[in-house]
Amino acid sequence: MAVNNENRKELFLRACRSEPVERVPVWIMRQAGRYLPEYQEVRAHHSFLEICKTPELAAEVSLQPFRVLGVDAVILFSDILVVAEAMGMGLAVPDSGPVLADPIRDGPAVSALRDFDPERETRFVGDAIRAIRKAAGPRVPVIGFAAAPWTLACYMIEGQTRGNVSRAKQMLAEEPRLVGELMGRIARVTADYLKAQVAAGAAAVQLFDTWAGELTPHEYGETELPSIQSIFDSLAGSGVPRILFAKGSKPILGPMAKSGADVLSVDSGTDLAEARRDLGPQIALQGNVDPAVLLGPVEGIRRAVAQAVEKTAGTGHILNLGHGILPATPVPNAQAFVAAGQAAPVTAHLGIG
Repeated sequence: MAVNNENRKELFLRACRSEPVERVPVWIMRQAGRYLPEYQEVRAHHSFLEICKTPELAAEVSLQPFRVLGVDAVILFSDILVVAEAMGMGLAVPDSGPVLADPIRDGPAVSALRDFDPERETRFVGDAIRAIRKAAGPRVPVIGFAAAPWTLACYMIEGQTRGNVSRAKQMLAEEPRLVGELMGRIARVTADYLKAQVAAGAAAVQLFDTWAGELTPHEYGETELPSIQSIFDSLAGSGVPRILFAKGSKPILGPMAKSGADVLSVDSGTDLAEARRDLGPQIALQGNVDPAVLLGPVEGIRRAVAQAVEKTAGTGHILNLGHGILPATPVPNAQAFVAAGQAAPVTAHLGIG
């Protein structure tokens, strides 16, 4: 585990800028959640949305992986669907998964969506970031986040998050202008939402694009990329790194590199060495150990970490998983992942560029 007084924030920011680092920073997507007994204890007394909307609880849950695992960054505990709720859709989160009331089916439903003031309707998000910063101190980076436009559009059209976005894909095929309008609305409010997180003290922001892999490279470039670019363009003057994660990223790495992101977070299907060669040294990479590796023996975890760091030569690389940590992951295995990353030697740069 890294030394407590180490300036993790500076380390993380240097990695985002592809500057030399003494070691790679490490954090884990979905690091605050069900695999942690500490989270389960909080969850036993509070609903999911109650935690998200109570800054003290959200901060506590966000900080648990920092205390237990020693990760180098704290990501806000929240949900991407609070933006949909703030836009006027009813949100419920039963144990079976989130549900949005009155899914988007036509133009009037898109028109009925509202812009919102993140300092009012979602102030709990900024307050949670402020609470995290106060507890963690100035040497620990806090990461804010939101859904990428296509992913949030999928959930707003489907009305739930059950792993099937066929209705959204059908709407995209039959009414591309309507879906484009929806993503434009999402992009506009998301930009303000992320700006509010930066104002609250987020050191970086990440867009999660869970359903990007459902788009062909052409669809991604023509349909979603402009909306992502508009979000990142609006944050260009903020000075914070902009991270873009896409599941199914390999076929769309080229368009993703044009998004304005400072860091591309890639899933386990992307070879980091190939991505580094194709993208060059100016865009940092995040990832991309298979989450299932953390279910296996510690030796395999250490080997996967070493391979990931070696493929990027530790430069412009933030070690992470290729997707969210699995709920069945043993805590000692998550600790081993973080420790292995923090101890991995950073070799000389591969001579790219």
